[in-house]
Parts: sequence; C-alpha cells; structure tokens
Amino acid sequence: MPPGVIIVGLGPGGAELWTDAARQVFSSAKEVWLRTARHPGVEALAARKGLEVHSFDSWYDEAADFASLYERIAARVIELGRRDAGVVYAVPGHPSVGEATVPLIRQMAAAAALPVRIVPGLSFLEPVLTALGIDALDDLQITDADRLAGLHHPPLDPDRPALVAQLYSRRQAAQVKLTLMASYPETHSVTLVSAAGTEREQVVFIPLYELDRQPAVDHLTTLYVPPLAGAAGLPAFQETVAHLRAPDGCPWDREQTHQSLRPYLLEETYEVLAALDADDRSALIEELGDLLLQIVLHVQIAAEESDFLMADVIRTIDAKLRRRHPHVFGNRAVSGVSEVLVNWQAIKRAERNHTSNGGVEDSASAVLKSILDGVPRAMPALAYSQAIGERVARVGFDWPDVAGVLDKVAEEARELAGAATPEAREAELGDLLAAVVNLARWLGVDGESALRAATDRFSQRFRLVEALAERRGLELTALDAAALDALWEEAKTQIDADREAAETVA
Repeated sequence: MPPGVIIVGLGPGGAELWTDAARQVFSSAKEVWLRTARHPGVEALAARKGLEVHSFDSWYDEAADFASLYERIAARVIELGRRDAGVVYAVPGHPSVGEATVPLIRQMAAAAALPVRIVPGLSFLEPVLTALGIDALDDLQITDADRLAGLHHPPLDPDRPALVAQLYSRRQAAQVKLTLMASYPETHSVTLVSAAGTEREQVVFIPLYELDRQPAVDHLTTLYVPPLAGAAGLPAFQETVAHLRAPDGCPWDREQTHQSLRPYLLEETYEVLAALDADDRSALIEELGDLLLQIVLHVQIAAEESDFLMADVIRTIDAKLRRRHPHVFGNRAVSGVSEVLVNWQAIKRAERNHTSNGGVEDSASAVLKSILDGVPRAMPALAYSQAIGERVARVGFDWPDVAGVLDKVAEEARELAGAATPEAREAELGDLLAAVVNLARWLGVDGESALRAATDRFSQRFRLVEALAERRGLELTALDAAALDALWEEAKTQIDADREAAETVA
C-alpha cells in the first residue's frame, strides 16, 4: 500500500455487517488504526492473525473537549498516512455519517497532497430505520446528540420526525432532554433504539421526561422523536398562510395588502396586551397566534412580490440580537443591567451612523442623528411619551430625584388652572400629562398599563353602580351628586370586600 489514507466504515455491528470492500482492505492490511475500539466489529479485527490493531481510546481521557481531540486524531492519521505504507483508519458506521474526524482528515490531506480513499460501510441509520419501521424520506431530520445538548432550543421542525444520534451517556441525555423540552411536551412519547443491527438490539418507548433515567444509554443509542400532532412548526403555518393566498385559497386573504392589514396588526397587538393584563393563559396563546398570523401574512405578501422572505426577517433580527448582546455572544464583560443598557445604546448609535453613511462607518463624516430616532410616532400617545422620556433620561436629561418630578406635576397643574384660552388649556394639559408620564417612569411604572388598569377599575365600579341603581328602581340621570357618590362608595366597598374574600380563599 503506497502513502495515503484509507478510511473504512466498520458498520453498526459485528463483522457480518462489513461490506466486501471493507473485508478486502482488512485482509490485505498489516495494521489498522481505530478511532475507538468500543465497537462490536473490533473483536473480529483483533482476532485476525498478523494484523496490528491500534486505537485512540486513551486520548479520550486526556482531551479537554471533543473538538481538540478530533483535531489531534486527524493530525496523527495524516502523519501515519505519510509513511511509505500509508494508513488504514477505521471508524464506526459509515465514514461520512457522524464522523467528525473524517472531514478534518480530508481537509488536511488535501493540503498535504495526500490521497484519501473512502471505503463505505453500513451506517447506524439503516438498522435504526429498520428497527423503527420508518422511511428516511418521510421528512426525517437527523441531528447529533452532542450538538443538541449544547443548545438552548432544538433546531428541529416539530412537524417532522427526528433522529438524535450518538446519545452516549445519561448525563448527555439529561441535557438533550432539556433542550427538546423547549419545543416538545415533557410527556411526548419518544423511542430509544440501542445497539441497532446487533444481537443486543433493543427498542424502548418512553415519555420524554424519562430520557435520562434509562440505564442502557451508551454510544450505540439513538433517540427517535416522532412529530407532534397537528401543525406545530413555523413551516407548516407558513404553508397554511401561503395556501390562503394562493389562487385556490381564500378570496378575502388574496385581496389583502400591507396597508389593508395595518389595522388588524394594531388590533391583534392590543388583544395580546389585554390577555397579558388578564393573566389569561388560554387567551394569550390564542392572541399570540393571531398576532403571528399578521406577521406571516405580511411576509407572504412580500415573498409574492419578490421583496423579501421569512429568512430575511429572521436573519435580520437574529443578527441584531447577537450584535447588541456582545456580553452573551462576544467577549465583552458587563457588571449588570445598567451597563448592558449603556452598551445597547452605544451599539444602536453606531448602527445609525453606519446606516446614514451608506454602510460605511466614518465618524468624521457621520450624519448626527437624534437619540429619539426609532421611537415610532404611531405608538399610543401615553406609551410614546414615556418612551421619549426614557430615551432622553439615558443621556442625563432628567430630574435628579423624584421630588423634582412631583414639583413639575404641581407646576403644570397650576399653569393649567391659569390657562385662559382653549389653545392654552390644550397645551398646558399636554404638559401636565407629560409630567405625569415622567413621574410614572421615575416610579418604575408603565404608564400605559397603569392607566388601563385604572380605567378597568373605574369601569368595573361604574357597572356595579348601574346594577345597584337598576335593582333599586333608580334612574341615574335623576340622581343628584350626593346620591351618585353614595352608590359609588357602596360599589367600591363591595368590590373591595369581594376581592379580599377571594384572596382569603386562595
């Protein structure tokens, strides 16, 4: 055998699963290097007379991480391949399925002008698919357990079946479980396939939350995650919306434009806020879905007009989040929330300057833009005012303490009382409202939510006033101020008592 590397797939089980090509390589080789000897087919190799078998298993205990280990193994294989006799390197399964060292070896070999020959082997997939009775072409997804364990959210479409390969330990299984539970219910039925294609093959059906409680989890274990019932992923929802907009879809949906949908986007946003205010889980699920529909509709319209795609929307916001969180996705250290906000504003200013210069950052030629840019004027007036106040406060344009804000509220109230014309009264009332909004900011209260809650309390009490008057045969318009006030106080007392009773029961 001349210099070079022959990479042989050992298949998923014993020697009976070797390919003829693999047998031929082993029969003519005098030496074989294994990534790991922890494989059912290694026993047959070791039994061959005149064949030296080596493995890199001892390096696993020395390695700080898998990435550096695989780099080291690949470099050693290239070193061995430079010998006159070259090297035979054997890996479990198929060399191109789940073998991190193989692409590294191919890359290093190309740089060294060293030939590489791949001898295919049966991968773990074929016996696993056979054990499960499923077809790989039925939208099957495949991911690596180690990659999944390092994520916070699974990169899987829950509407499609998935295989999680190389689930090698219970500790890793615990991490995989937590990641999967970001998309799947903890009771979702999953399947563990152990030692597929061997005499020890075992198929176990368990709920997801029991994944890390299985004693048989080892390097020959594969997890099967069946799809969720019904449409649960974004691609399926996009297909539904695209169908609505298609020629055979809904006439109303086909007629919509970005502008015609504008009021619905605002309406659905307010309904989400109402569900939040009511702390209603079921309503929140429904209303967030309605809001998502509006977003997907806008993206679908844009896609039909060859303007942009959902990928553009997601790519843009993902890049923005990563750019504005260098303390999470970069190497910048922060001491707390206040420093995060300072960094956030600095990054946003740099982005604005970058955009204003046509994508070229040049502080000398940058167009000065306001810190107030980006606050949407379409926001409700109260929320808009509070957002403006928060922006200017970030650069120190603020009162030194809350006492100054209270004095400003009193000052504006006096000026309103002294206003002599309708125009002046409108202006002074606006100043008073703005001062109260700044007071809300100083108190750490969201003005929009506070006013909404106060209006809801008023509405609840007034509805009871109406009910009390009706039960007593009274006409509200015929009552004087004292009688109305008495009904108001009675309603307030009754509501307070009902709330206290409910809290006691809870």
